[in-house]
Amino acid sequence: MKKGDFIIIAIVVIAVVLSALAFVSFDDASRVIIKQNNKIVYDQSIDQNAAFNTGTNLVIIEDGAVYVKEATCKNGDCVKLGKITKKGESIICLPNKVIVEIE
Repeated sequence: MKKGDFIIIAIVVIAVVLSALAFVSFDDASRVIIKQNNKIVYDQSIDQNAAFNTGTNLVIIEDGAVYVKEATCKNGDCVKLGKITKKGESIICLPNKVIVEIE
């Protein structure tokens, strides 16, 4: 292998590492967004403990975690899902058209 080969390999490795870092999020989860019928009805810090009732779902935010405590839908999958804590995670209640996201 010649000197030029090592330079090309080094450039490729650096490009791969930099492109991988572009997809990694270093931000901590900071906000809870609750949407109902595709409209934002709640937008607050995840560090602020709160309970929010959409009229169909009771969403609890406590100690950096979010979960649906109660729902009027038949199957209750959103309640069974449990707590979410990380940026990008969400809880969706399709029958009630409620989306809880962490951004």
